[in-house]
Amino acid sequence: MFTGLIEQTSPVLSINKTSALTELEIKNTTFDDLNIGDSIAVNGVCLTVTKLEEQSFFVEIVNETNKITSLSELRNGDLLNLERAMRLDQRLGGHIVSGHVDGTGVIAGIYNDGDALVITVECPRELMKYMTLKGSVTIDGISLTLFDINLENNTFILNIIPETQSKTALGQKKQGDIVNIEADMMIKHIDHLLNFEKAGGTHV
Repeated sequence: MFTGLIEQTSPVLSINKTSALTELEIKNTTFDDLNIGDSIAVNGVCLTVTKLEEQSFFVEIVNETNKITSLSELRNGDLLNLERAMRLDQRLGGHIVSGHVDGTGVIAGIYNDGDALVITVECPRELMKYMTLKGSVTIDGISLTLFDINLENNTFILNIIPETQSKTALGQKKQGDIVNIEADMMIKHIDHLLNFEKAGGTHV
């Protein structure tokens, strides 16, 4: 589990693609307690550390993860949002994030409003039901607030404060870029239970 508060941004050092999987090498200058087998959110995708070097670590991406996330679009040098799995003794400053991406969206518009970076995201229609005004959404692993929602256009608007711009890779995004979306976990579970009962399901 994660909080959506990015701990470190680091570039992709190398990408090794085969027909079976993709291996990423990611620069590491901050995390001195990583171990092989640890979970780490990479642009919001929960991956497993498979190898450690002195100033880098490796993760593997299976084909299905490449299909449903933006990780397949990565190139050498791209900056990544990183967060280690949360500890039970830490403050939950963002919201509960699983690292299981629900789909990808496209940045449809981006501009500055004072110090805020205003981003419009075009979202898959099936995910729009989880987008609630002033609710939470995870974009590329970042816990953010939904400032406006347009159901007709399947879009939502985010206002990114300077702190988030400087501490994450979101400030480098441009129109047309693909982002990973994870909807609020509690809303998804409530929706599942309601639809399960409507479909005639029973609980044990």
